Amino acid sequence: MDASIDMKRLLPAWEQFRSATDIAPIRDEAHYSRMGTLLEALLNEVSSDEDHPLMGLVDIVGDLVADYEAQHHSLPEVSGLEALRFLMTQHGLKQGDLPEIGSQGVVSEILTGKRDLNVRQIRALSARFGVSTATFL
Repeated sequence: MDASIDMKRLLPAWEQFRSATDIAPIRDEAHYSRMGTLLEALLNEVSSDEDHPLMGLVDIVGDLVADYEAQHHSLPEVSGLEALRFLMTQHGLKQGDLPEIGSQGVVSEILTGKRDLNVRQIRALSARFGVSTATFL
């Protein structure tokens, strides 16, 4: 990408994008709720396709949601893997109790850090535990 950016072309494009998506740093709970809804819709669209053209947007919106949660929803800083372990303990679940993720072997690989959760698994876990998808990002 060229280091020089044509600001006269960028500003209208940014305004149109922001108007269409509401994507911007989250400043209040209402915007946080809208961005959570957008993140869910994006995850539904990309499904489990890690190469989907919208994955970059998933990352951006996920980061915005995670940043807001870190500042305004006082939770200890944990990884998605730590959150999964906590939720499993809280709900008395074993590796074989998570068919949303896959076989017991797949769950084991995720819990040991040998494999990352994919988009489909994150969506399923979010729905199962009633938490934001950002919990597992």
